[in-house]
Amino acid sequence: MPQDTEFDLPFPLRVSTSLDASRSRNLEWVQQHGLAVRQESVDWYVSWDIPRLAAYGFPYAEGPELDLCADAMAFFFIFDDQFDGPLGQAPDRVAAVCQGFIDIVHGARPYSGHSPCSAAFADLWQRSTHRAPPSWLARAAHEWEYYFATHAHEAINRCRGVPTDMEQYLQVRRGIAATGLPLSLGERAAGISVPPAAFHSPQLRIMREIAVDITLMCNDVYSLEKEEARGDMDNLVLVIEHERRCSRAESVAAARKEVSRRCRRFQHLAREVPAMYAQLGLTPRQRAVVDAYIEVMTAWVSGYHAWETETLRYLSTESLPSSGPGYFEEVLYP
Repeated sequence: MPQDTEFDLPFPLRVSTSLDASRSRNLEWVQQHGLAVRQESVDWYVSWDIPRLAAYGFPYAEGPELDLCADAMAFFFIFDDQFDGPLGQAPDRVAAVCQGFIDIVHGARPYSGHSPCSAAFADLWQRSTHRAPPSWLARAAHEWEYYFATHAHEAINRCRGVPTDMEQYLQVRRGIAATGLPLSLGERAAGISVPPAAFHSPQLRIMREIAVDITLMCNDVYSLEKEEARGDMDNLVLVIEHERRCSRAESVAAARKEVSRRCRRFQHLAREVPAMYAQLGLTPRQRAVVDAYIEVMTAWVSGYHAWETETLRYLSTESLPSSGPGYFEEVLYP
């Protein structure tokens, strides 16, 4: 069973001290915005334990900062599930739906009679961008646009019925996984602003991409059975299996090797960072910010991995049958 697969991630796990207090506030936010209304929907959502994901992935966050991270994680999963049904087989409809969210990123307000998802996202966008540095705002806008836009290409791949090649898979999967966004949210939660010269250094850019890839690759193994049953094609195990014409066990083993290779590369690049400090002439304060940013990345990788091995979202097969939509309530429409 893929859920039994172990990944040896060399990053420490911590947990926010605000976890317990965040749970009730997160559920209140989800219900207030109509993302989960019926009791079966609420129970299914609670079983995921999204606040624990936030507390693991953002251990330095407290109070409102942790609440924002937890609410954003809730949005990602609830929004993603809306395409595990008939809509996910219609790329043109998916593109039209997601354009409305992209418009919010670029200044539009949810229209009268807006959907629960659009109202929830507008709230997240407003809270996360309040007093945000212009450079962070520009980057986050691009990341949200990338996230929403790639859902249509996930639908195209689903309709194709066979996995694409590794390069195209990564381009789509990095988008729909939205894993760049938690790293940016982590910067805000940690109260840091990475100097552009350091942020765009080869070391940090590659480390950021590695953090994204490790997260989505581990998740692809744990969510394999859930996704395969619903016809999803953007999964690392399926891509390897298709490209190499190998068995399921061989494909899972290859996925583990991909993750291990990236972990080693991340650690190697981290050892190059102090030399980059000196070359750029960073001040002690700026160096501390970059060090904190590296901790943001490692905390997200270790935290997400710990959560996905515990949550019932991937372990439970009884709540939602694979023969129907992957949600209890439709929340993309008014």
